[in-house]
Amino acid sequence: MGPVSRRAFTVASLSALATARGAAARATGPAASATSAGRPRGAAAEMRGMWLATVANRDWPSRTGLSASRQRGELTALLDAAVRRRLNTVMFQVRPTADALWPSPYEPWSQWLTGTQGRDPGWDPLAFAVEEAHARGLALHAWFNPYRVALHADPSRLAAAHPARRHPDWVVRHGGKLYYNPGLPEVRAFVQRAMLDAVEKYPLDGVHFDDYFYPYPEAGQTFDDRAAYERHGGGFTSRAAWRRDNVDRLVRETAAGIQRVRPGAQFGISPFGVWRNASTDSRGSDTRAGVQTYDDLYADTRTWVREGWIDYVVPQLYWAIGHSAVDYATLVSWWSGVARSSRTRLYVGEALYKEGEASEGAAWRDAKELTRHLTLAGTHPQVRGHVFFAAKEVAADPAGAMARVVADHYRQPAEPPRRSP
Repeated sequence: MGPVSRRAFTVASLSALATARGAAARATGPAASATSAGRPRGAAAEMRGMWLATVANRDWPSRTGLSASRQRGELTALLDAAVRRRLNTVMFQVRPTADALWPSPYEPWSQWLTGTQGRDPGWDPLAFAVEEAHARGLALHAWFNPYRVALHADPSRLAAAHPARRHPDWVVRHGGKLYYNPGLPEVRAFVQRAMLDAVEKYPLDGVHFDDYFYPYPEAGQTFDDRAAYERHGGGFTSRAAWRRDNVDRLVRETAAGIQRVRPGAQFGISPFGVWRNASTDSRGSDTRAGVQTYDDLYADTRTWVREGWIDYVVPQLYWAIGHSAVDYATLVSWWSGVARSSRTRLYVGEALYKEGEASEGAAWRDAKELTRHLTLAGTHPQVRGHVFFAAKEVAADPAGAMARVVADHYRQPAEPPRRSP
């Protein structure tokens, strides 16, 4: 299989569906040090980001069990690569599977560090990442996955003190994985507490969620939240409407919590790129995607942007220009319309990992595809930057696509965006 995607083992199937279907010190705001290193005063603000995934050792660390020194060396090499590519922001995945890359009082150490969930790696990766990013003039957004518990379905494999083992009623097995149930108010309160612990302790520039809310659909399977719906779904016309409200509540409450504990930190989400197809809803995009966030993940991403609940949105537009079912150009235009007159800034998520991959189709075999994306997006004033998946490809650039983007679009440095008042 090709590179593991941000959707942790599901993006390959979704591609088919689309066609067929010091740093730890408390502070009151984002660190000022992220704005200056190596940049001329007055450089324009533009999002130039990269996702740095830790789940399944996708980008970092390269494998479990490395020494602390080796892990630190690999992490700084990826940060140096971001600087070399004239990027300015890193989305660092610090809670990949209901675990932590910092000493959390709520959840165990991540297994992706030592190979054993709960084992202390002997250092604090989040503190180190914030400090080293800021020293290089990079903003750092902590990337959290709210509800994913494990990439397997066996609770006995979790650390003995894991909250999911202490509260088995919080957990739903689905598609061979474990998830917290978003329909339980106690779950929503707990995951916010666990995430805000890091926001309060570290001078983060932002908080980031990706596309995982309710899990992606699995053929022949139903997410088993019937009991929670019967207990908490009164007043809703359908279980789907109740599920969307659960996710809406998480988004609004997290936004408020971030501003309470760290005023000025940004809150952004990078959803799957299609809200709804126009054939489903006249307000949707002229696409034929097999997954729609509103209907399948119960994430009403359009409302979040139009209501300004989040500071920025990064739809994952991981298709080529001219794709027959889900055209990059169509979606850039659609999202630009959604973001028009909203306080929520629009950035575009870019599939750097697809460049040069023969299995991804003819368009991605051309190293110019990605630079064409930025050129096209630049014709839409609502697009305020791009985020690239992912750090490993930013560093290695096997197809030369990132170097072409830098030469064509990033000749001058840019400041990382700040939160709008």
